[in-house]
Amino acid sequence: MAKEFSFDVVSKVDGQEVKNAVDQARKELANRWDFKGSSSEIELDSETIKLVGDDEFKLGQLRDILESKLVKRGIDLRHVEYSKPEPGAKITLKQTAKLKQGIPQDNAKTISKSLRDSGLKVQSQIQGDQLRVSGKDKDELQKAIALIKGLDLPFAVQFENYR
Repeated sequence: MAKEFSFDVVSKVDGQEVKNAVDQARKELANRWDFKGSSSEIELDSETIKLVGDDEFKLGQLRDILESKLVKRGIDLRHVEYSKPEPGAKITLKQTAKLKQGIPQDNAKTISKSLRDSGLKVQSQIQGDQLRVSGKDKDELQKAIALIKGLDLPFAVQFENYR
């Protein structure tokens, strides 16, 4: 009997790493001389990061600080989706950064179609917001991973449960 091997293609963010990155960004914000006396701040909710800056320039600086800390913690910036800056209290600007997780259905279909069109001997099935890829040969699965990594996707993917 031939054994079936599989892996899952997922798109998710490690919440603890995001929390650590936001904490580091807050520390840098507290120590930067160009933010002394400003009402700039970074806050973390469960799925969103709120940025508040005095003006457009300071808001851009906050985004840069946050993004550098996220990258250092190994979080792909394709997980972050910014809203449009809007006026806040006391002549400030506020902006939210939503953390995207899960593979949208239409993108999962695109990945699945790419695997079918490649001629690899693997099957793929969409399971909610992730994709399971299975096959009889581990080498074929390795090629499938390489193919998926090579796709120009609008979101970051990880590979889990490789068995």
